[in-house]
Amino acid sequence: MSLFAAGLNSGPYKLVLVLHIMCAIVGFGAVFLNGLYAAQVRAYKGREGLAISEANYAVSSVAEYLIYAVPILGILLVVLSDKAWKFSQGWVSVSLLLYVVGITVSHMVLRPGHKRMNVLMHELADGGPPAVGAVGAPPQVTEMEAIGKRMAMAGLFLDVLLVVIVYLMVFKPGA
Repeated sequence: MSLFAAGLNSGPYKLVLVLHIMCAIVGFGAVFLNGLYAAQVRAYKGREGLAISEANYAVSSVAEYLIYAVPILGILLVVLSDKAWKFSQGWVSVSLLLYVVGITVSHMVLRPGHKRMNVLMHELADGGPPAVGAVGAPPQVTEMEAIGKRMAMAGLFLDVLLVVIVYLMVFKPGA
């Protein structure tokens, strides 16, 4: 028996389980529907769209900390489980691996893309619309469209990844 073992029915295990689930719900829930915010940004454009995008970025930044707590609490659950759960079980190790993949995609595509989108939206809002008779869209619009496509693909990938991780947590294959 480990020094930290408590068992699946112990108070410490259940407390950490509640924290793990709450961090997952609030953290992932706050970012799971970011595509809806993006649709609102496109619908409202200008300063209103920028305000929606900046609010979404701020909320996502807070959610990020809760998302970071999820695997820490999950690891603690494995330790507290009194060997009911083991890191060698497929559902644990694959979930951790998929989490790392998801965080990597988020930090390589979504976070910098969203930050750049906000900068471009500021430039457009501060500069106003293109001059009458100007040909083509401003370069910011073209860049925003390209970033938006990458972010949409990454967001869909992360949503599917989250569903797979939740499946692993619920059904625990290999346990």
